[in-house]
Amino acid sequence: MFESVPIWMMVLGFLLVLGPLVTVHELGHLLVGRIFGIKADAFSIGFGKELFGWNDKRGTRWKVSALPLGGYVQFKGDMNPASIPDPDAAGDASDQENEGSFQFAALWKRALVVAAGPVTNLLVALAIFAAFNLSYGKPVSSDAVQDNTIASFAEVSAAREAGLRVGDKILSIDGEEVKSFQELQRAILLYPGRDIDLTFLRDGEQSTVPIKIGKFETTDKFGNASTIGLIGIAPVPVEREFVPVGVGEALSMSGKQSVGILEMMFTGIAQIISGDRSVKELGGPIKIAKYSGEQLSQGPEAFVWFVALISINLAFINLLPIPALDGGHLAFYAAEAIRRKPVGARGHELAYRTGVAFVLALMLFVTFNDLASLPIFGR
Repeated sequence: MFESVPIWMMVLGFLLVLGPLVTVHELGHLLVGRIFGIKADAFSIGFGKELFGWNDKRGTRWKVSALPLGGYVQFKGDMNPASIPDPDAAGDASDQENEGSFQFAALWKRALVVAAGPVTNLLVALAIFAAFNLSYGKPVSSDAVQDNTIASFAEVSAAREAGLRVGDKILSIDGEEVKSFQELQRAILLYPGRDIDLTFLRDGEQSTVPIKIGKFETTDKFGNASTIGLIGIAPVPVEREFVPVGVGEALSMSGKQSVGILEMMFTGIAQIISGDRSVKELGGPIKIAKYSGEQLSQGPEAFVWFVALISINLAFINLLPIPALDGGHLAFYAAEAIRRKPVGARGHELAYRTGVAFVLALMLFVTFNDLASLPIFGR
């Protein structure tokens, strides 16, 4: 029987995840903009009708809006929250009137302001991972000789079919060394159905065999289904102890952890595009709320770790080169740098309309996906 969490915990978890992460994302844009003297007309958490707000001494309207699915900073000279240039904003205005306008800032300044949001989300994740690393230290095997040594096989085992035996020590996959069973799992779990070359040690001699990673459907204790890769082995149990690390090593470890998560995201998206992974694994706000509530029910440590994962996810999504997202703006700035002149107003508007339509269509699709995965629909 799968566990379930109450609706109120899902809503609370959702707000505790997206609220702070969206806020720091938009603060990244705002603060870098202010460093460069760019004025902000509005800073909003959420979209739609304003629920409440106030004006600061710099003339920025800070507000909380009705739809809590994002947020925005609207700089001076923007036609709307998507930062589409207002063709009437400049007009015959003087240089003094255009001072502080986002669209009149130097190209490199605009690029840094736009990039600041996703970068801030990445920094949040790095800080969370570094804090965990400082608190717990680095896991070290008590018996490196026994790491990755096969103790037994599953009933269905691609490794056994390939000729591996109990006592074989796995050294590398496709030439990449795997030092622990956790590294071995990471090299296999994300690649169901993939052909790999596995190198192992037996009686002092190395051998390499081709193996096709098995494809398995699995569910966690909350009933969330996913497709993973397995080769059907169990390792010799090896105790691990956590060794304290300094700030430098903690940051280095957090960087590797973040890169690993980004690689997982790239791999997952590529597999969905190629058809190797079902589009049903894409999730939207409802699924984020569900996962948020589930992780919140696991305690503060699991929840904070989940916040770091979503923070990286937000940075990744926002950097996609889709008009209306930060990555789309950066793509326009790259084109402007190459052409040595901005993309025309008509091109801007057409691209952003297309980008908004794509994002809305994707939101609708993942929302239907989320609804179809709920137990009330028989899944």
